[in-house]
Amino acid sequence: MIATNDFIPSPYTHSVENGNFQWSAPSNIALVKYWGKKENQIPANPSVSFTLNNCKTITKLAFAKKDNDDKFSFDLLFEGQPKEDFKPKIQKFLERIEIYLPFLKDYHFTIDTENTFPHSSGIASSASGMAALAMNLMSVEKALNPEMTDDYFYQKASLLARLGSGSACRSVKGQVVVWGSQKNISGSSELFGVEFPHAIHENFRNYQDTILLVDKGEKQVSSTVGHDLMHNHPFAERRFAQAHENLDQLIAIFKSGNLDEFIKIVESEALTLHAMMMTSMPYFILMKPNTLEIINAIWKFRNATQIPVCFTLDAGANVHVLYPKNVSKQVLQFIQNELVGYCQNGQYICDEIGNGAVLI
Repeated sequence: MIATNDFIPSPYTHSVENGNFQWSAPSNIALVKYWGKKENQIPANPSVSFTLNNCKTITKLAFAKKDNDDKFSFDLLFEGQPKEDFKPKIQKFLERIEIYLPFLKDYHFTIDTENTFPHSSGIASSASGMAALAMNLMSVEKALNPEMTDDYFYQKASLLARLGSGSACRSVKGQVVVWGSQKNISGSSELFGVEFPHAIHENFRNYQDTILLVDKGEKQVSSTVGHDLMHNHPFAERRFAQAHENLDQLIAIFKSGNLDEFIKIVESEALTLHAMMMTSMPYFILMKPNTLEIINAIWKFRNATQIPVCFTLDAGANVHVLYPKNVSKQVLQFIQNELVGYCQNGQYICDEIGNGAVLI
């Protein structure tokens, strides 16, 4: 079994004065949700997600050797402009991962990052952002240790990304990614995400995700606070058991291609996530009236047409509309005819399953 100590490197064999790398990493959408965590970004229950393709962060990392003053040194640019309010999060991230990347204080870093989706669109950018940064930092480590294997590179990148933002570990590699220990999924780990190892039916190939931007505002409750509220939650233990059960069921569903059963699990998981928020103390509601209008419209459309379209939600008001590629024409027509009016400024983003981070 792989332990955190396995990712603490031996002394490096090479030295590098300066250089730069550029990676893109996508967002992801959980099907079985992770809500609640233990110390060091360890999930209270396993999760599985579709990796997205179009909603991604592109990050360029330049680095140059400096006189070692034993401090982290970095500049942060967002879309080419200095972004001071992001810096504390990056500082905290570097502090968390220094044990795994002992070279961090040897260099001055310039982190230049941008998203392909509108900032503050209500799409979680922490997953894509932290995954992209982790990939770049691993490229620096690979320059210092060229013998590193690809398996180690991607596992460690996922581990580092997790320490920046839990769900970021699912944005590194693979189309369907599991994070958290699950007895029926070989190689699954709380430390990093792994590619789903079982057969996946062609029904789930090129699956589509159209994201309806219901509310582009800042979240009322940060994810960190929300996760913490699971500690004394009256339904926490049953919820964590349910996540294991649903993930087990998805193994069979992914193999058989049963879209009806897939829809039941995915929609139930989305509503359960929000039920946990509504029953915590303090309690909160992140759905908006238009979120409910969209959900009801999807149910009505599915019942009338038998087209296998469903929804899922993150910890926010926006709705992810999931459907197989072969019904795209009908679903997009439905979205334009009936759902766009519920989106803020009529905005939505068309996305689909992708493969993870890419070196540019």
